[in-house]
Amino acid sequence: MSDESPSRTIRIEALTRVEGEGGLHVRLCGERVEEVQLTIFEPPRLFEALLRGRSLEDVPDITARICGICPVAYQMSSVHALEAALGVTISPEIRRLRRLLYCGEWIESHALQMHLLHAPDFLGYESGLAMARDFPDEVNRGLRLKKHGNQLLEVLGGRAVHPVNVAVGGFYRSPRRDELAALIPDFEWGLQAAIDTTRWVAGFNFPRFERPYRMVALVHNDEYAMNEGLITASDGEAIAAADYERHYEERHVAHSTALHSVHQPDGGAYFVGPLARVNLSLERLSPTARRLADEVGIAWPCTNSFQGIVARGLELVHAYEESLEILRDYRPAKPPRVAYQYRAGTGCAATEAPRGLIYHRYGVGDDGRVTEAKIVPPTSQNQGQIEDDLRHYLPLVLDRDESQTALACAHLVRNYDPCISCSTHFLRFTLERT
Repeated sequence: MSDESPSRTIRIEALTRVEGEGGLHVRLCGERVEEVQLTIFEPPRLFEALLRGRSLEDVPDITARICGICPVAYQMSSVHALEAALGVTISPEIRRLRRLLYCGEWIESHALQMHLLHAPDFLGYESGLAMARDFPDEVNRGLRLKKHGNQLLEVLGGRAVHPVNVAVGGFYRSPRRDELAALIPDFEWGLQAAIDTTRWVAGFNFPRFERPYRMVALVHNDEYAMNEGLITASDGEAIAAADYERHYEERHVAHSTALHSVHQPDGGAYFVGPLARVNLSLERLSPTARRLADEVGIAWPCTNSFQGIVARGLELVHAYEESLEILRDYRPAKPPRVAYQYRAGTGCAATEAPRGLIYHRYGVGDDGRVTEAKIVPPTSQNQGQIEDDLRHYLPLVLDRDESQTALACAHLVRNYDPCISCSTHFLRFTLERT
């Protein structure tokens, strides 16, 4: 940019995502950032409307189709909310199986994101495939870890993508002991590989970018929260899922078809995801993950979003260690599904998807059909925070050439792992001068 140019516009026009497409628009006046818009221009997917009038038993299978990477998060949130509406209490055996299923999803998602989607940014490669030429062992390790998560979803969920064994009240079928026992050797290898992965990414060169985040995640008194707990913020606010909509609101913004979530009453952005979870529940990590958190040289709580990759690694270790504990001591749930009666009511639930907090609310009639549905995914909750991060990060990278400035923006967005597709097909960049 010449000294005579008072303003310029940076556009990243094709930000492709699993849930649609988007882009990034930045307007600058000199070195001052005047406007940042993370634009989502996908067509409406209408899942909430699609669920109305359907049998409540259809909901877990339909919501699983929202995302091919984290279907379990949508299924778990839906069954917990529907069980709250029906007054269903599940058995401890079913509860443990649900945590095991969630561990499988965290493993496959975190392993892929860390090795193939995020690590190339820190190591200077344009893609995981390009990185594989110089880091074949690390890429192969990531693929093997991802396969472990998929195998667990196949055994517990019936298939690796969009599982079909999850039901209101439990599971349609409990896996046999030998089916789960067969996974133990791979998961023992995977635990050590997850430790090695976390040490590897902790050694990356991280930009210095600390921010005063409002971090939000589930917190449980007795365990590392996955599908139960209070929705807790770093300022100490803790609420039940039933109170979520009194404290967090989705708003329409003109530049995006996706809703932005804000905290009420201040209307501020907030941060969800692995870094928020580790910051709020560090002491509840599994023993190996907790020791590793002390080893990696990060001061917790951490407020540098670039170091979220290390938090993912700690969760990967936790997921393997908890999985092994359940696999070694598995007893089939009998029955695998709790019986229930239809009744009219409303139920809410929040769980922790790999990318952060996810919230569901359903109304049901006494005929067992859905009367209303509300689904708030983690990406929509992080969108406002991503924009706010970019406003503060851009002044630090504007002295670079145009392509490097665009790359830096893409890198920051990938800290949030908003979606697999957007992490692999990033961004056409243009610069307008006036």
